[in-house]
Amino acid sequence: MGRPPLADDLQQLIVRLARENPRWGYQRIHGELLRLGIGVSASSIRRVLRAHGLDPAPRRVQTSWRSFLRQQATGIGACDFFTVDTVFLRRVYVLFLVELASRRVRLAGVTTHPTGWWVAQQARTIAAVLNDEATAFKFLIRDRDAKFTRAFDDLWRSTGAEIIPTPVQAPNANSIAERWVGTVRRECLDQLLVVGCQQLIRVLRTYVEHYNLHRPHRSLAFATPLPSERGAARSAPNVGQLCRRDVPGGLIHEYDCAA
Repeated sequence: MGRPPLADDLQQLIVRLARENPRWGYQRIHGELLRLGIGVSASSIRRVLRAHGLDPAPRRVQTSWRSFLRQQATGIGACDFFTVDTVFLRRVYVLFLVELASRRVRLAGVTTHPTGWWVAQQARTIAAVLNDEATAFKFLIRDRDAKFTRAFDDLWRSTGAEIIPTPVQAPNANSIAERWVGTVRRECLDQLLVVGCQQLIRVLRTYVEHYNLHRPHRSLAFATPLPSERGAARSAPNVGQLCRRDVPGGLIHEYDCAA
């Protein structure tokens, strides 16, 4: 009696569209199925959704502020400077780039005289290293430092990125980059006596590798910005089977399962 039920695979398709697109109502799903050449009435779609415990109205899932920021972080990079004073009272400037979505940090350059030409040259170098990845940046956040010249902005615009200058005296507008500066100071640089640029470059390269490959991040559910063999699922080892590696110079300890 009555109209025959929809096929199981068609019902699963309707449920899939509803779950993958929380803002779609049953009328929107009806239109999408028509576009795909599948004729199903809107009332049937509504019944299927209710039978599977889904509200036929749109906006079934409320987007949290954290998930909204994570969605917007895709394709956004941020760059900034921080300074390090050597034992000889010379100030060294460090330029870095961080990807907001993955939290991956890239060391751009270290110098004692950060001119606008030098900053633009470091941007060319890092864009060449990124290659196709550079075009994935839709936005690049920077502050209003005079060292970020028009040549620097034009180079990133040529890759398709839009430059977003932060407001004046508003470090919170570039919070991810500022957070990394605090982390590298607390965990590494504040525990060292820096002699010169070459030593600082070696230390920072080692720490950046540790930060990207081995250091767990709470914002990434305790994963690392770059996947590594250590992140693979393993059976829980015994305490005696762990080995320790000290970097850099014993400031940070990395642990791994013994071979």
